[in-house]
Amino acid sequence: MGKENKNQNQNQNQNQNQQKQQNSSSKAQQHQVSSEDFNLKETKPSIGGGRLLSGYDRVGSAFDLVEQMQYLYIRIVKAKYLTTNDENDSPDPFVEVQLGSYRGVSRHFEDNYNPEWNQVFALVKEKIHAPVFQVLVRDKDRSSDDLIGMLVFDIGEVPRRVPPDSPLAPQWYKLEDRRGEKVRGELMLAIWMGTQADEAFPDSWHLDASSVNGEGVMNIRSKVYLSPRLWYLRINVIEAQELVLVNKNRLQPELFVKAVLGIFDLRTKICTLKNLSPSWNEDLMFAVAEPFEGRLVLSVEDKLGNKEDVVGQCEVSLQGVDKRIDSMPPAGRWYNLEKHTYNNGEHKVMKLNSRIHVRISLDGGYHVLDELTQYSSDLRPTTKELWKPPIGVLELGILNAQGLSSMKNVNGSGTTDAYCVAKYGQKWIRTRTVLNSFNPKWNEQYTWEVYDPCTVITIAVFDNCHLKGLNREGGQNDAIIGKVRIRLSTLATNRVYSHSYPLIALTPSGVKKMGEIQLAVKFSCSTFMDMLQMYIQPLLPILHYTQPLTATQIDILRHQATHIVVAKLGRAEPPLRRETVEYMLDVGTNMWSVRRAKANHSRIAAVVINLADLFMWFNGICTWKKPVTTIVVHIMFMLLVCFPWKIMRFTFLIVFIIGIYNYPGRPRHPAHMDVKLSRADTANTDELDEEFDTFPTTRPTDTVKMRYDRLRAIASRLQVVAGDLASQGERIHNLLSWRDPRATGLFLVFCLVAFIVLFRTPPKAFIIGIGFYAMRHPRVRNNLPSPPISFFRRLPARADSLL
Repeated sequence: MGKENKNQNQNQNQNQNQQKQQNSSSKAQQHQVSSEDFNLKETKPSIGGGRLLSGYDRVGSAFDLVEQMQYLYIRIVKAKYLTTNDENDSPDPFVEVQLGSYRGVSRHFEDNYNPEWNQVFALVKEKIHAPVFQVLVRDKDRSSDDLIGMLVFDIGEVPRRVPPDSPLAPQWYKLEDRRGEKVRGELMLAIWMGTQADEAFPDSWHLDASSVNGEGVMNIRSKVYLSPRLWYLRINVIEAQELVLVNKNRLQPELFVKAVLGIFDLRTKICTLKNLSPSWNEDLMFAVAEPFEGRLVLSVEDKLGNKEDVVGQCEVSLQGVDKRIDSMPPAGRWYNLEKHTYNNGEHKVMKLNSRIHVRISLDGGYHVLDELTQYSSDLRPTTKELWKPPIGVLELGILNAQGLSSMKNVNGSGTTDAYCVAKYGQKWIRTRTVLNSFNPKWNEQYTWEVYDPCTVITIAVFDNCHLKGLNREGGQNDAIIGKVRIRLSTLATNRVYSHSYPLIALTPSGVKKMGEIQLAVKFSCSTFMDMLQMYIQPLLPILHYTQPLTATQIDILRHQATHIVVAKLGRAEPPLRRETVEYMLDVGTNMWSVRRAKANHSRIAAVVINLADLFMWFNGICTWKKPVTTIVVHIMFMLLVCFPWKIMRFTFLIVFIIGIYNYPGRPRHPAHMDVKLSRADTANTDELDEEFDTFPTTRPTDTVKMRYDRLRAIASRLQVVAGDLASQGERIHNLLSWRDPRATGLFLVFCLVAFIVLFRTPPKAFIIGIGFYAMRHPRVRNNLPSPPISFFRRLPARADSLL
């Protein structure tokens, strides 16, 4: 016995030392990182269990991007004829599954002899080290031996199920006591070996070494969420008539209309008139979501110094508002105004002769922006009538993560309970939470329909701090570990990209690498020509160009749309919480930051340097660094001087040759978060303190606060302009860089065709045609962008790699 205790103590000490070393290494990893640690690494994982799945396997799961993981599934259906030692006492039964150190507990029923659970427990096969497992039916209220009955199963006798085989039928088993003797009561269950492609996987409870309670832990399973269908509500306030003021002696009342919808309100400009029939003719817009349950409140108010008097108001139900998909204005309606008064707590409504004339419509021809435009994952209009067929399918395999940092403290040791969230279009996915692991394995695969290749998918990793029923000392919000963005247009079709992406977090103390996540991405298109046609179509729906929104309206509407999405997903079970949704939607990233300003400045400088390379190349020609090249340039120069009408022809030919020359050096992998490009590695403490400061600032001096806020507001706009300018230059550079292989291919084909056509077209006729086309009559024009402009706007830029 003494030797056994000594060996146990030694094993415990070794485990504690290993755990301390793991915690210290994870902490050191946060602070001691080299520039290579932030680079993207190409990997070759064991996809599909070491092979690509056959067509038969794909019928059931289509899990061909991730490694197959074997799971032991235990489905507890129901029980009957349960009893207790006291015949006069009814049981409060629950089921406990025990396999070695792993344990799972179902929900319990009170005073029920025939409970029905219908719960599934799952455990990864590689964690199974015991030869048998036990299923125990217990009584929750019994203080002594709470065992009602139990079953023991041999791991080696568990059958295997491979989809698309039908689910295994559950069976009745007679319960036994601890001595193996039969007792009164039966339990219906089914046990099988399967993979994550099994239908039971999404709703299964994953066994853990801690006490996992089926009643308490509600947010460890994988789920799919859908964003609400968003609309723009347009209120065109035209005029009001026969208003009755509170202060009738006012000669020039300052009247305006306030529209209130939920927690948001908008106001028209102030109309100052001598009569009481003001006219505004101004649009107010809200973002709303289906189903339209709220009511719009319109009130005409009179501004009296610092306060406002309500002249009259009316309520409009959104369910009766007309929907439109084009730019045709809806019919106007007159609404009678009412006066609401409160006297000693009594609410009175007084009818007025005043009325207001408005046009109200739900505009379904817009795409409601809830993301930043440069990171949009969906560009379709709201109404389904304007949707076009999908052009392809995006498949994402979330494999695993390595070297995650410790995010919380459990029983004196660090731990991380990580899960992933991915968003593309209206579909959000959340993987299961892997408990207490710095190297979690998810091996979950998801698919999305793609309607536009020039869109971005966002994947982020979080630490779950809302685990009910487990002893977790975390913060109030789920901790952010890192984010990855991938632009689909930079992916070659029908190719699997498997890379480890660095997870980078920017904190007030500096930039930290929080680990790596391994992803497998595949973009396949149904019709290649349909996808190429998207490059010459307008980026946004037509209504954005025929009735464009102002930059201020877009910012306000995006704030409203974000609030709606946060509220909607927060009511799901398990919820996607505010901090998770806002991080995925990049809320607050347009605020002023010295670091971002420097990053945009560096991007502009890089574009200028690329243009300066042309002068350096010409300087090399003049200095005869490459004699053969210099001689060729001299010959071409003589030909262009002697035959000037061939300049444009040879220009397209030269561009075509340069593009073909750059093809072998095209990018081979997707872009990732670039620490150097984001200037995160060189930002000092003061700059980071300013970036993480609240808006408005918390500085104590009022003067400094006013100037500081004004500077940040102006600089944030300059920052966006600088970023847009940098993006335009980067798009020009990416015409021939093969960053988007399809766009570069289209441009090269255009250059080749233009070269051939110009050989057969007289120069004067071509120039006259271009001039007449540029000066064409307005009647033959339209407000839509031309195909070259649409093509240019769809080109990728390095903004995808910014933190």
